[in-house]
Amino acid sequence: MGFEPKIIFEDENVLVLDKPAGLSVHGDGFKKEITLADWLVGRWPSIVNVGESTIKNGQEILRPGIVHRLDRDTSGVMVVAKNETTFKYLKEQFKNRQVQKTYRALVKGVFSKPEVEKIVYLPIGRSDKDPRKRVASLKAAGKLRSAETRFKVLATSGEGYSYIEAYPKTGRTHQIRVHLKAIQHPIVGDKLYAGELFNLSDLNRQALHAYKLTLSLPGGIKKEFTAPIPADMALALDKLKLS
Repeated sequence: MGFEPKIIFEDENVLVLDKPAGLSVHGDGFKKEITLADWLVGRWPSIVNVGESTIKNGQEILRPGIVHRLDRDTSGVMVVAKNETTFKYLKEQFKNRQVQKTYRALVKGVFSKPEVEKIVYLPIGRSDKDPRKRVASLKAAGKLRSAETRFKVLATSGEGYSYIEAYPKTGRTHQIRVHLKAIQHPIVGDKLYAGELFNLSDLNRQALHAYKLTLSLPGGIKKEFTAPIPADMALALDKLKLS
């Protein structure tokens, strides 16, 4: 497998993984590529029927033990349930917004008040121009869903970039990417939301990393899991003197 996840933690109920950028969590009914779901079933065959499946493009897409997902080109922490009881236990925490998610991102632009934590409350819906996209706009197609993200600036570069932490309270599709675009600070390398304007030679994907996940494991023990910044993103930060 070209993109091998790293195991951060494992017990009889859960797997906590560091997913690499470039690895899709599950199939979409079109692309014939190895996914995280394939890797999971190959290593832990017993979880094949844990959780929920979905129908995409007329095909049943298995999501074995997958409680939440990351975009294909986003790296970082993911938790996977190894049995149905744990799946429901974890799913409930995500549904009730009891899971604390911390992301790191490299974005274009310098915030006017970097010392002030910013909270973005903008509902998100589908773009009426591109079905792949979401937009934080009342002009979105279909139903708008409430979305909230907090942002904190960690460092700024004289070359016009910022290194930030993001704390999404809700879990809408592309939420952090959409909210950052809406406030004119798109993520570097995000081809869908920033186009080719803000790419760096050291990155061939969006500079977004799921850095930390805090949640309760079965039995009620609260745990915090962290995935280190991957090498491609670390190199870009270092060159911009943001590390």
